[in-house]
Order: sequence, then structure tokens, then C-alpha cells
Amino acid sequence: MIAPEIKKSLDYADESHKAAQVLIKGGFIGFSAAQSYYTMFYLVEALLLSKGLEFSSHSAVIAAYGKEFSKTGLLDPKYHRRLIVAEERREDGHYGASQNISDEDALESFEWAAEFMQVVRIYLGVEK
Repeated sequence: MIAPEIKKSLDYADESHKAAQVLIKGGFIGFSAAQSYYTMFYLVEALLLSKGLEFSSHSAVIAAYGKEFSKTGLLDPKYHRRLIVAEERREDGHYGASQNISDEDALESFEWAAEFMQVVRIYLGVEK
């Protein structure tokens, strides 16, 4: 059985991914890219929680993910690189530089989040 705090993070990731899709369809590209990052962020939180780790800042979560999952080879390092790019897009999307985010960027972030969600669910043994 999965711990309640991990389930909560996975539920947030699901909801965030649905919101990103609505934002894409509505033409809110910058906000969609930002929401896709949050999907990935919640998934990373779930992974870290599965190891008993919690952090209070985005940078600490990203760094810990790199250390615990990317460098160890538990998950493909491409997901760490994608998380970093998605976080940069979040900053652009939320803090006024959304013109720097193309439709392709937003769709790419959305697809990355969808793929990462599958990988994380398999790793945690909670496939949908």
C-alpha cells in the first residue's frame, strides 16, 4: 500500500497535468508550460517521499532528485534534464516572459510530464 503523502503528491500531479491540458487548449501557453513543470515537481516529491526525503524549496527538490535518482541510475538521467528545462519554462510562464515559450515548448513540456508520470507510477508500483 502506498503512503498517504505519496498518494497526495501523485493526486496533485494528476490534477496538475489535467490543468496543463486545459491551459494548452485555451491558448494559455506560458501558464500551461508552468503547470507541466508542477506536474513533474509533484512526481519528484512523490519519489523523494518514497525514500523518506522532504525538502522545502524547488531547487532542493530538483537537486535531491538528481542525486537520488539520476546519478544513481534508478531513473534515466534525461528526466532530470527535462525537469530543469521545465522549471526554467515555469519561471518564464509565471513571471512575465511567456512570449519566450512557444506552442512547441508547451506541448513538449506536457508530453514530458505525461511520460514522466508513467515512469514514476511504474517505479512506485502504482500504475493506473
